[in-house]
Amino acid sequence: MQADPATQLRLLDLQELDSRADALRTRLGSLPEAVKLADVTQRRTQVDGTVRDLRVLVSDVTTEQERADADVEQVKARRARNQQLLDGGSVGDPKALDRLVGEQQSLQRRIGELEDVELEVMERLESAQTDLAAREADLAELDGHRAQLQAELDERQAGLRAELAEVESQRGPVAAGLPDDLVTLYERLRAQKGGVGAAALRRRECGGCRLTLNPADLATIAAAPEDRVVRCEECSRILVRTAESGL
Repeated sequence: MQADPATQLRLLDLQELDSRADALRTRLGSLPEAVKLADVTQRRTQVDGTVRDLRVLVSDVTTEQERADADVEQVKARRARNQQLLDGGSVGDPKALDRLVGEQQSLQRRIGELEDVELEVMERLESAQTDLAAREADLAELDGHRAQLQAELDERQAGLRAELAEVESQRGPVAAGLPDDLVTLYERLRAQKGGVGAAALRRRECGGCRLTLNPADLATIAAAPEDRVVRCEECSRILVRTAESGL
């Protein structure tokens, strides 16, 4: 494969632009704000699940308390009706009167038992409501933090995307001036060699693998015509000879 020295140097310009673009894409995919945002989002999901569970619990215990209140009121109403009968003197039969008094005593005990249940349910409800309020506050705080991180991430991404767009706009004209077969080889090597398909030979060192070429390989490169595209014997990348090659 042949390409004049100026064209080969332009290939280094293309490599520089591609390396800059790769670095920008890497930064876009690993911004610290994105990592923090993912962490906060995960924590929010966990807290949101707890909030949903607590809301269900509060609803269930509220229903339980309503039933307990209704049970107390029902027994109290029965006691009040019996008391009216006793106070009105309408029950003349001694046995019936004894039964009514006995029932009043039983109702009073039942009211005490039901009020204990009512109090226990009320305490559970207050505890659940307190937990719910705390977790809802945590959720609101996480939402605020997430919104802030999202705004910061959007700003950072916008800046990097603008830089990437500028690099990509510069790449087009550079690539357009290169031979198709040279660009095809370069792209294939870039895909195989971690993004670096062409490297400069400086001070007898390949800029791709960072290895110093041995005297025999250097002699072969030095003897090659200037328009011949040479490759590194160590990493197979395209080697571009420069004034600093040390040949």
